[in-house]
Amino acid sequence: MNLKLLLGLLGACGIMMVLEKRGMKTTLALSFKGDIKRESRWLAQYGQFVCTIVAAALMVQLDPHAWRFNAAGVVVIAVLATSIIAMLIKRLLSRVRPGRENAGKFLGPSWTHANYKESFPSSHSACAAALSVMLTYYYPQAAVTFWGLALTCAALRYVMDAHWPSDICAGLALGYGVAFATARLCHVPIPI
Repeated sequence: MNLKLLLGLLGACGIMMVLEKRGMKTTLALSFKGDIKRESRWLAQYGQFVCTIVAAALMVQLDPHAWRFNAAGVVVIAVLATSIIAMLIKRLLSRVRPGRENAGKFLGPSWTHANYKESFPSSHSACAAALSVMLTYYYPQAAVTFWGLALTCAALRYVMDAHWPSDICAGLALGYGVAFATARLCHVPIPI
């Protein structure tokens, strides 16, 4: 694990929270139409459930190595663990999404689902980072593609006004950390 990267993401999250709290304009309110809207929504799903299952299925179908079933399972576990932890943090903190009443405020614990107050951290960004960490380990030759998809997904969460910049930084840090922790618990020697 690159500790400097993880600490950098957490530091960026903290800095962005301070700037957001001080009123820095951080939302875009863009409107996408047609193909751009459809394609951006597809890219924003990288790391989510169906995408992760497809990635695992491709690992099993295309990789000739005997370990492919275990590897695909570890990938799914890492992303699932990331998703669950992100959901728990969201429910504990209840940060209001951009463009809503009380936008940016942390409302405190609430165990009921309410999308408008589930902004922090970005679970899309977290799951995208977790998927990229795991896939990069098994297929390092495609690291640029995996990380390009993860960063595009994260950026689109901001561009679509679904999250504050600090939510995205926190999500990326969470996914990165949980993927490494999952790999360690599953005895996968991830060198990156």
